[in-house]
Amino acid sequence: MNNWPLLSILVWLPIVGGIAVMLLGDARAALGRWLALGVTVLAFVLSVPLYTGFDSTTAAMQFVERLPWIPALNSDYHLGVDGISLPLILLTTFTTVLVVIAGWSVIEKRPSQYFAAFLIMEGLMVGVFAALDALLFYVFWEAMLIPMFIIIGVWGGVRRVYATIKFFLYTFLGSVFMLVAFVYMYLKTGTYELSAFYQLPLTLTEQVLIFLAFFAAFAVKVPMFPVHTWLPDAHVEAPTGGSVILAAIMLKMGGYGFLRFSLPITPDASRELDWLVIALSLVAVVYIGLVALVQQDMKKLIAYSSIAHMGFVTLGCFLAYDIYANTGATTGAVLGLQGAMVQMISHGLVSGALFFCIGVLYDRLHTREIGAYGGVINTMPVFGAFMVLFAMANAGLPGTSGFVGEFMVIVAAFKANFWYAFFAAVTLILGAAYTLWLVKRVVFGEVANEGVAALKDLNRREFLVLAILAVGVLALGIWPKPLTDVMEPTLQQTLTLMSASKL
Repeated sequence: MNNWPLLSILVWLPIVGGIAVMLLGDARAALGRWLALGVTVLAFVLSVPLYTGFDSTTAAMQFVERLPWIPALNSDYHLGVDGISLPLILLTTFTTVLVVIAGWSVIEKRPSQYFAAFLIMEGLMVGVFAALDALLFYVFWEAMLIPMFIIIGVWGGVRRVYATIKFFLYTFLGSVFMLVAFVYMYLKTGTYELSAFYQLPLTLTEQVLIFLAFFAAFAVKVPMFPVHTWLPDAHVEAPTGGSVILAAIMLKMGGYGFLRFSLPITPDASRELDWLVIALSLVAVVYIGLVALVQQDMKKLIAYSSIAHMGFVTLGCFLAYDIYANTGATTGAVLGLQGAMVQMISHGLVSGALFFCIGVLYDRLHTREIGAYGGVINTMPVFGAFMVLFAMANAGLPGTSGFVGEFMVIVAAFKANFWYAFFAAVTLILGAAYTLWLVKRVVFGEVANEGVAALKDLNRREFLVLAILAVGVLALGIWPKPLTDVMEPTLQQTLTLMSASKL
């Protein structure tokens, strides 16, 4: 299948499938559900050959496709994958299947449009990770906001309009600065090709301005402190599927942007400003963890937890400069980058699973308030076991995926600066504190009220979704080597680009 245009298929198959589901309409909702499921499963199946056919000994782009797109701007329809984008594409196709299954019978309002929005968004998100042309990347990057805007705005909670507008304004305005940076580099190179941007000589002033333009787009998407405030509102108001995609995929685009654009295009500016990103990352890890401790809404707690955990991603990315400067060795620097990537994949699985768990409870009692629950394990023992597993992964328990990425970043932090590692390790304590507090209040103890007493355990659809995620969390926690092997050559090349001055 190496000769197939797999990436184009993965981009356009879900988009075309989404349009078809929408055209079927709510009158044929059952057929639309099956079509949506078939398209997402096929997309996931077709994404597997990207991994099986991937040459993990090289950092070169693979499965490359290139066609003329806008000749007047010297912009091509240019797609490809490497060790950074491949795991994120697989995570996207995998997660979308589970979102469709999870919403199978829950969504009663305009179901065809609901599933269509997720299918279209899947294709656009794959396009973000596969695009090798900056203009094409920007089109996918902005276009994917539209389905999520609709998902939150139509199927969200009481304050969905406020959350939707806030989400759109934050993410859109940050991206405008990124477009300005792309246009500036296009005027200097005559192309939107990413490889040309990597080789473009830039003064320190130019690099700093471009870095800040990228930072405006990617920091919002991660999201980093202090531009994180849109995320809790979006999560609380979004339907379960929207929260899962937000946490599992869309937040990762910020980390991906730093690795794909900021670090290799503006290495000198990244080196000069790494202290800023590291400081904001540590604030996210510690301060946001404290904020999570006082939350009374389960979704808000996990949303703030996501911000704290994503702080490890940006910390791992920018620690590489300090490690390389202090030791001159590449091993520790690559370890930080690997930890950031593993943390992105792990967080996608764990946070997605926790939002699914909250969705299961919300579908039964229609409240996310922690105080409304208690003793759930007595009436939902299978669900309770799954929720405890995912909570332990969220707290970084060894043997789960949540431990691997955070441990790698903390070890890398020790090579850079003891205090970086100290404050990063605080999240293990805070993460355990707010996660165990959640589990204690919701899962364990005596049955709190009649609503909890009447709860019924997981149905087959819910069990399937959570069981698949549990396998992923445990597999990555016990044996992360298949993932790290795929990433290492590309991250080595990223470090080479980072360490090469453009001045």
